[in-house]
Amino acid sequence: MRYRWRLVLGIVFVVLSNYFRVWQPKLIRKGLDYVEDNLEAVQSGRLSSSEVSQSLLYFGGLIIGAALLSGLFMYAMRQTIIVMSRLMEYDVRKDILSKYFELDLAFFKRHPTGDLMARITEDVSKVRMFMGPVILYAINVGFLFVFVIYSMLQVSPLLTFYALLPLPILSVSIYFVSDIINKKSKRIQELLAGLNAFAQEVYSGIRVVKSFANEEVISKHFDNQGAAFQQKSLELARVDAIFRPMMMILIGISTVVTVYQGGLLVVAGEISPGNIAEFVIYVNMLTWPVTAIGWMASLTQQAAASQKRINEYMEMEPEIHSGAFVPTDFVGRIEFDQVSFVYPETGILALDCVSFIIEPGEKVAIVGEVSAGKSTIGELLIRNYDVTSGSIKIDGINIQDYDLSFLRKQFGYVPQVSFLFSDTIAANMRFGNASVTDEALAQMAKNIAIDEDINQLPEGFETLVGERGVTLSGGQKQRVAIVRAFLRAPKIFIFDDSLSAVDTVTEHQILSYLTESLAGKTALIITHRLSPIFSYSRVISLHQGKMVMPA
Repeated sequence: MRYRWRLVLGIVFVVLSNYFRVWQPKLIRKGLDYVEDNLEAVQSGRLSSSEVSQSLLYFGGLIIGAALLSGLFMYAMRQTIIVMSRLMEYDVRKDILSKYFELDLAFFKRHPTGDLMARITEDVSKVRMFMGPVILYAINVGFLFVFVIYSMLQVSPLLTFYALLPLPILSVSIYFVSDIINKKSKRIQELLAGLNAFAQEVYSGIRVVKSFANEEVISKHFDNQGAAFQQKSLELARVDAIFRPMMMILIGISTVVTVYQGGLLVVAGEISPGNIAEFVIYVNMLTWPVTAIGWMASLTQQAAASQKRINEYMEMEPEIHSGAFVPTDFVGRIEFDQVSFVYPETGILALDCVSFIIEPGEKVAIVGEVSAGKSTIGELLIRNYDVTSGSIKIDGINIQDYDLSFLRKQFGYVPQVSFLFSDTIAANMRFGNASVTDEALAQMAKNIAIDEDINQLPEGFETLVGERGVTLSGGQKQRVAIVRAFLRAPKIFIFDDSLSAVDTVTEHQILSYLTESLAGKTALIITHRLSPIFSYSRVISLHQGKMVMPA
């Protein structure tokens, strides 16, 4: 355990805090007994009231000192154990994020973004509450019980028995209620994840919602999901609402029993009146710990449900595994050998026994109708997926043997739908190469015919593009993505219908630049139509996943 010394130190502070806390009722008892023992002496004049006052001030000072020391060590224990939980929360979130990065594209297509976000935020927070406050209070309650019960037994075992008599009833009720809380908490977390997923999807597709005037339908669906979440949350709240007053009643019964039985023992001369006050304080001192048992049980069950959800993803293994091969010289000769591929999410056959070779420096167009399998070739090359059968080799080495990070760095990939981050235009362009100078950035923007569009924006290259680049047009986003690919300086370019949203004049300007800049570079141009401006080395035509023209 990385933070075990913080936990050990926190336990030491818990012990010291409770030690000084338990001393306070003892001092109060001594003060009351002092007054009772000397009451007759004061009345007879053998002892002055000023002497009594000084003694009481002395006891008061000791009580305040014990309270201050208890509070000081309580602050220290929170600074160790609670801070430990925050550090662990940070580590767990990093681990989950790292796991997300390890998992392949198929995983993200199967699981909604809202659910991924819920597990890395809400679920981690629930687990953090267990690792921090629950552990803190559990240790605190444990030591407080030990100290208090030991102190009570020293005074009167019989009175201790009566004072603690309701606790077994409380323990049994906690056992049964915890199971109910666990089941309800798990269901609530699942509903919350679904609610987040739906909301995230609606926010991302708000343009479609508004353009179809479907706000009322979406709101009704959200209300239905929200109502289900509300119902389960209220059911859990009702369990807590019954459980907590029941605990307080049992604590109240303990106080009444303590005063009654203590009075009988005082009459019998077995204890002093100060002992009754001491016991009442002890019983009330146990009020919060006993109440906290229910609170801790609830949080523990919620954390268990959340940890189970987190483990579901953390235990998943990626289907795409990195190789170890890193060549000293990467040329870029691509060979598809009887490649077939079936999308795991849908079972659709995208490629059927496709074979071709692309020599370094070739500019190959891949054409075909919609769903012919064109984009799949690009997805397989960068290993978003692995082939179902056959093999893909680069420079004679199966791409599955390459180090995955190295392999992907050799490609400049511009997908059909250009994704931009909620950042500046410059930051999006530099995404693949953060060291690019402003001059190189501006020159590449000019080459790809987007410099005029950017210069018209209020802050130029430092303009924020909004979520998914919402403030830019489709053509502008495509050109930013092309700049991003070129600034990476890759060995192989893959353009997947990346000029579909660009007007004819701009397309001609960009293609003229590509003809010059791609000299000596390998490029795959996936397109629905061939441009007469661009000089293709050859054309590969696909139909329903099969090649219909010789390579």
